[in-house]
Amino acid sequence: MNNKMKAGIIGCGNISAIYLENLRKSNAVEVVACADLVQERAAARAKEFGIANAFSVDELLACPEIELVINLTIPGSHAAIDIAALEAGKHVYAEKPLAISAADGKRILETAARKGLRVGSAPDTFLGSGIQTAKAAIEAGLIGKPVAATAFMMGGGPEGWHPDPEFFYAPGGGPMFDMGPYYLTALVELLGPIERIGASAGVQIPGRFIGSGPKAGQQIPVQTPTHLAGTLDFAQGTIATMIMSFDIKAGAGLPWIEIYGTAGTLILPDPNFFNGDVKLRRSGSDEIELLTPVFECGQNERGIGVNDMAESIRAGRAHRADGALAYHVLEAMHAFHISSLEGKHVVLESKYEYDKRMTSGKLV
Repeated sequence: MNNKMKAGIIGCGNISAIYLENLRKSNAVEVVACADLVQERAAARAKEFGIANAFSVDELLACPEIELVINLTIPGSHAAIDIAALEAGKHVYAEKPLAISAADGKRILETAARKGLRVGSAPDTFLGSGIQTAKAAIEAGLIGKPVAATAFMMGGGPEGWHPDPEFFYAPGGGPMFDMGPYYLTALVELLGPIERIGASAGVQIPGRFIGSGPKAGQQIPVQTPTHLAGTLDFAQGTIATMIMSFDIKAGAGLPWIEIYGTAGTLILPDPNFFNGDVKLRRSGSDEIELLTPVFECGQNERGIGVNDMAESIRAGRAHRADGALAYHVLEAMHAFHISSLEGKHVVLESKYEYDKRMTSGKLV
């Protein structure tokens, strides 16, 4: 008997291809329809991946066999589509961020609770071998008690290569909302919930010009901070330093993420990917050890959060890339902006229930 959860994808842009490629190998999810505001785009994706139906958004939401909506629209549409799917009686999994505003993020979770449905959200990169190998090392006590961490995303911005980069510099964009979810989700997975944040944010390079494509040479209005630096206090006591920037034109080789403990240091790979080397330096040693991954996975496994969500719903257990985690990360991102504007620490209201969902180096 086929017990796969039937799903529909809304939003057939670039990122939909990797979701469809990975999910067609899934034992838990079957994509039976796709939809897009541009009907031709939905039809093209349906033909490319052998999907039975290319619907309008309204048709997809009305389809009775679809239990799960995978929302791959632009960030500004995430909340509206999520709520529409939930009101239609369907579980929803969306790309990051959960929403643009914290109020919309809260509204999504409240709607799901009222309807008795599930919310999932990217990023699911933290479910890959990179972050999970680091988590297993921390739980095994290889670095002792985590006392500090650093996280850096230092780049020059996407306008040099992206043909339509304006949305990166609009409200809800910038390095924090674009890349912050990967770093913050990884840190919460490893260190538990964030208690408070103090930060500075600014536009260090206001002059931005599109560097490629038909719009090359056009100036981009910068409407959101492009360099953010902050300190994060975690409920379990760890203090982290984080910088997210589109204003660094020549990187200086800072690490993506490092976790510092009483007995050693972990050096982590780029949290935008699922795999990568995790390295350990023990206290009193100059040797850098390469840790064996707790499992093997590819570099781009986008969709494993969807797969885990469907399996968990069928099994009646909590799923990993859940709405509560995504909301906690959303609130943290806003806290960077608020702290800078108001000149004070921001205490997070969300009390994400950190759960050690890892046993003996295996996902459970």
